[in-house]
Amino acid sequence: MHYAPFDNQNKPIVDIDDPTVPLNYFNIIKLKKGEAFEYEVPGYETCIVPATGTVDVNVEGFKADALGNRTVDVWDGEPEGVYVPTAARATMVCTTDEAEIFVAGARYDKVLEAFEVRAADLDKVQYGSDDTKTHRKIKHIFGTKYHDKVGRLLVSELFTVGQGGWSGFPSHKHDTDRLPIETRHDETYNFRFKPNHGSGVQMLQREDGKSGDAYHLVDGSTICIDNGYHPCAVLPGYEMYYFTILGGLTQRSLVQYFQPSHADQVETIPGIKDMIAKFK
Repeated sequence: MHYAPFDNQNKPIVDIDDPTVPLNYFNIIKLKKGEAFEYEVPGYETCIVPATGTVDVNVEGFKADALGNRTVDVWDGEPEGVYVPTAARATMVCTTDEAEIFVAGARYDKVLEAFEVRAADLDKVQYGSDDTKTHRKIKHIFGTKYHDKVGRLLVSELFTVGQGGWSGFPSHKHDTDRLPIETRHDETYNFRFKPNHGSGVQMLQREDGKSGDAYHLVDGSTICIDNGYHPCAVLPGYEMYYFTILGGLTQRSLVQYFQPSHADQVETIPGIKDMIAKFK
């Protein structure tokens, strides 16, 4: 499912019980200086991650002031976030001229404790190579460091390194709970390009050996992945970023199943096994 960029008026792009990705929640909030936004999502743990701008956050008494340090775009500094427990009421107030804030969520019924993740707390990994056209960097905001503090939600930012190339390759899926080889994790992306008139493509192949679908990605595109193999690519001459939300059905750790016809490519991409190990 592809949602072209539109003015969502601070209303969820992926709401609770979404028919495509029921385990995910996603909203983009846009505020001007002094404006406030309040929300609560029953049945879903969420997190607040400024794409640009700075906000003061209050989660039922837990305060995280001056969250977010990026001004121009998502390449301008490191991400920061606040974990919001299931059904908790969160308020954010914009303290810069303007701010764009991602709110990501995953279905989870237990109530945990709010906490913050600052730039120094990120879990980063870089893998791939220019030769294999797979060079990229991942900044895990709610990654392995917080495995015991988060229920089912995994949130990361992924960047292509250099200009052009593939991401999410070798092609993989995670739509069926069949441990130890695969887990069911719904996935939602929001894409940005540098320069922002760049574009890319999201492939979605439902079954190995059969033709699938492809979506034209532009700056601000949102993609929801329910099932199938799903690599994506950016045009030569451009950089690509995508904000990634994963929500597990029965566990937080992601187990990817690589497409049999491409699985041997895992051995050709430097550092990919370290990357796989970080989605826990």
